[in-house]
Amino acid sequence: MKRVFFAAALFAVSLTATPAMAQKSTDTLRVTWRDGIPNVDPYYNSLRIGLIVAHHAWDGLLARDPDTFQPRPALATAWKYTDPTTIEFSLRRGVTFHDGSPFTADDVVYTLTTLLTDKKLAVPSNFAWLQGAEKVDDFTVRVKLKRVFPAVLEYLSMVVPIWPKAYRERVGEEAYAKAPVGAGPYRITKIDGVSEIVMERFEGYYTDSPKGRPPIKNLVIRSVTDSSAELTALLGGRADFIWNFPADNFDNIGKMPNLVALRAESMRVGYLSIDAAGRTAPGNPLTNQKVRQAIYHAIDLKQIADRLVQGGSRVPEAPCFPTQFGCDAAVAVKYAYDPARAKALLAEAGFANGFEIDLVTYVLPSYGTAVQNYLAAVGIKARILQLQASAAIQRSLEGKNPLYMGSWGSYSINDVSASLPFFFTGGGDDYARDPEVKQLVEAGGATTDVDERKKNYSAAIRRITEQAYWIPMHTYVTTYGISRQLDFKPYPDELPRFYLAKWK
Repeated sequence: MKRVFFAAALFAVSLTATPAMAQKSTDTLRVTWRDGIPNVDPYYNSLRIGLIVAHHAWDGLLARDPDTFQPRPALATAWKYTDPTTIEFSLRRGVTFHDGSPFTADDVVYTLTTLLTDKKLAVPSNFAWLQGAEKVDDFTVRVKLKRVFPAVLEYLSMVVPIWPKAYRERVGEEAYAKAPVGAGPYRITKIDGVSEIVMERFEGYYTDSPKGRPPIKNLVIRSVTDSSAELTALLGGRADFIWNFPADNFDNIGKMPNLVALRAESMRVGYLSIDAAGRTAPGNPLTNQKVRQAIYHAIDLKQIADRLVQGGSRVPEAPCFPTQFGCDAAVAVKYAYDPARAKALLAEAGFANGFEIDLVTYVLPSYGTAVQNYLAAVGIKARILQLQASAAIQRSLEGKNPLYMGSWGSYSINDVSASLPFFFTGGGDDYARDPEVKQLVEAGGATTDVDERKKNYSAAIRRITEQAYWIPMHTYVTTYGISRQLDFKPYPDELPRFYLAKWK
């Protein structure tokens, strides 16, 4: 079916236009991806594409080295612990925001203290470690932690961009999201978050940034509704970069003379969340442990990884990415693909004739259809609600998704403190609401004792898998379709760094 679509898309392009060359002549990198960003302020969306925009238009105190994953100086030039829960940062002098205002300690303190009371944060678990910040002088700040938190430098490198205090206070929160100002390598010049974001290189960007000066001057990001529109834009010469397209089109794109196809496993995990807590309807079938275990046995996860995701995708045994600290696969309860066992468990639970349930998802339709078919084979009739990512995420936060198939990239933080707390400590995406798991996950993030952290996280993983609260389905293998004129390197943290791309 995908090959038929590719041929049809190519034929349609040939009828309507001669494919344009990459926009090397205008020094404009054109990116097309699925879904828009309703609020481009990085603290008010949990979308991967929102994180990508954030790393181009904003900077934080630290920045990740994409090759080593180590934190490097960004808006801060040095840091030290003054006690186990206090980090003192020396700030970079001479930095300006995109509006020309100077960066000082006031901006850092404003950003971090605002996060403490802001009820609209998209991912509050990203900042659960934060106690506050205090200004020592104009270029020195102390960041206070609520507790010992070993992964804090990773978080500061990835998910804590700095707002400009004076500008944001003057225009207000809503206006800021429509005309944002940061201190990153690109500045946003036009924004309609659901359809287009235009950026240009910030010529006043500080010269010794670890991100460097972007070789490409202009960056135009356009959002489309589905993968077919994305592919059509690439084939029609209206895009120089697309990603996460269906794997069946990988070879076809690679055969095009003006295009290159790349792929690499990322830290993103595809998952199926199950409403064990009965948030969608008290006493629904999913609150029964045997029903949840039946769902686990019913789905051939390896086939989905091998046939649909492709490219070396793996089936994680624990509810986290395998390389993350604390992701203990050895203790996880294993569920083999066994439809007969699934049917037996359903009968034991009182659902020998199955039941109907909604399956909400924003991932590629072929993935949802595969799960739907596997469930149907054991008697569970899943009605698919295919939504855009932002709509599906909002429904999840509101407790409206009985079965929810999504993906989680942990903000590319290589520690389970970036995954387990999001799903199991009482937040909007916690459909288990298990006090024991919550206590274990929180304890694992509250100490620097490596053995103690591992013990708590392992116990949490054991119970999560035993109860079948959350099914890790596959790792994502990111597919990239790019212009042959573009020099672009993918990284395993699933963060396309357009500020490092250049024309050949």
